[in-house]
Amino acid sequence: MQIRLQKKYLGLVLAFLPFCAYAQVQTLKEVTQQAILSNPEVLSRWHNFQAAGSERDAASGGYLPSVNLSAGAGRDVNENRLGKSDFNRTGATLSLNQMLYDGFLTRNEVKRLDYTRLVRLHELRDASENIALEVIRAYSDILRYRKLVVLAEDNYVRHRTVFEQIQRKVNAGAGRRVDLEQISGRVALAEANLLTETSNLHDVSTRFHRLVGTHASKNLENPRLLSKDMPADISAALSLANKNHPSLLAAVENIRSVESSLKARRSSYQPRVDFRARTEHGNNIDSISGRTNNNTAEVVLSWNLFNGGSDSARVRQSADLLNLARDQRDKACRDVRQTLVIAYNDTRKLTEQMTYLDQHQLSIEKARDAYRQQFDIGQRSLLDLLDTENELFQAKRSFSNAEYDLFYAYARTHAGMGSLYSALGIARQDAGPLPKMDTQNDKEDAPQNCQLDISELYFVNKEALNARASEQLGLAPSSATPPTLSPKMATATDHATSSRTAVLNALQKWREAWVSMNHQGYFDMYAKKYTSDETWKAARKSRLMTAQKITLNLSDIQVATQDAKHMTTSFQQEYHSSIYQDVLKKTLYWEEIDGKWLIVKETVDAPPNAKQW
Repeated sequence: MQIRLQKKYLGLVLAFLPFCAYAQVQTLKEVTQQAILSNPEVLSRWHNFQAAGSERDAASGGYLPSVNLSAGAGRDVNENRLGKSDFNRTGATLSLNQMLYDGFLTRNEVKRLDYTRLVRLHELRDASENIALEVIRAYSDILRYRKLVVLAEDNYVRHRTVFEQIQRKVNAGAGRRVDLEQISGRVALAEANLLTETSNLHDVSTRFHRLVGTHASKNLENPRLLSKDMPADISAALSLANKNHPSLLAAVENIRSVESSLKARRSSYQPRVDFRARTEHGNNIDSISGRTNNNTAEVVLSWNLFNGGSDSARVRQSADLLNLARDQRDKACRDVRQTLVIAYNDTRKLTEQMTYLDQHQLSIEKARDAYRQQFDIGQRSLLDLLDTENELFQAKRSFSNAEYDLFYAYARTHAGMGSLYSALGIARQDAGPLPKMDTQNDKEDAPQNCQLDISELYFVNKEALNARASEQLGLAPSSATPPTLSPKMATATDHATSSRTAVLNALQKWREAWVSMNHQGYFDMYAKKYTSDETWKAARKSRLMTAQKITLNLSDIQVATQDAKHMTTSFQQEYHSSIYQDVLKKTLYWEEIDGKWLIVKETVDAPPNAKQW
């Protein structure tokens, strides 16, 4: 029975591709499908959806006639003033009752349950996407902490190596015992860090087992960023969420269900008309000796004129429940908006942050190597070396955490828009035939009426911060009172700041499309005037498709304004792929075209053997 239910649910939620749970390499798509098919919360939602369909079918039976058959046999003994009589009675009765008019009670009840069925469907999809998001988090956390365990092991090995080196010097009388005590404390700290990371890995592995039902494979596929089909701005993302997010759609369908319930309650004010037919055949019926045949057909009107105010109270109850449903819709709007705005902002923030964190770990690693060489020849103290080792360890941890935080932020963004299934490549089939409901009269309750206003984002003015730093060094004159800008100058300054921010965001999207090997997104960053040569596009597409994995680091980013419509970004580019790598200085020339900043020219300052990409 359980297998049959799971197969039915499979047809509802996704088109399942057979896979082996213990495959050599587990993919994110596989474990997500497995979790959805076996998770108790999802299965409970599935059964709730099935029950709603059966309840609707039961209500629609009110349109059909009711036919009853009764038959009996017995002995009647009658005693009255006329005497005593005994009869052996037999008889059968067949009756039919057909509702002709019930104040539209049945129609509204069927509509209510149709909407309720849609509510249960969206709740099922919401539960499925929530479980999918939890699986993504557990999956990425396992990859995260496996990597952090490796970093902690390397950190311990490096500290242990220095410990052995210092211990030999102390034993030989060439070193100071205080250095040995210092490195002993750092080794203990490295062991504690390693224990913490292994404990975290154990915890997330247990969480993965709870969600998926199996242990994580030793070989988990390192998934790509779910950055495909990401909206250009938060307003577009919110518009998609209003159309697709299952919890919001469930709240809207719940309003429509309660509205139909209110109409059904009002039917008690109307009369009821039924057609009734009855035929009765038997012997000695009603103490009348002999054969009896009765046939009756009639139209009956019944109308309750007073019911103690119960009907009015139920109508008021339904009206309050309608207001409650609308309040719940408004809450769902706010919850979806908050979750999506935070997740979308995290994708932008972490994308930029990773550039700085990567630069940090590269610079610290170079400094650590230099410090080690200087320590070996006595130009650096042990404390300098240990501090640098610890800073490098923390820098690599920060970069790894940001890397997986960014992956999870994209997943949260897709979940906030109700598009997590499509982002994972999981197809969702229709839930069988669904009613086409009339929504022309309830546009005010539609999810599109959710507010799209968002909190104002805070942008850091780095140029102003750099100017403050220069002032503190005495490199620029500082005035006690900043000059007051005229309205025109203030407007120009605001425009320049917003343009600079827009260009930096466009640069991030350009890098993101390149790293994720999204060739269409990459080409969309170039203006039509850049080149009309299809050979250029074919060559770059081929390079993207054959790279397998791309790492692209941009550092020393400089933004220059040429005029209101033209800007440049110059940076050092470190490109690594499975087939090629280079380091070069690149300048991108940007032009604002139809409200979007697009690349119109590239220049490269690179070694002669570098491929000018």
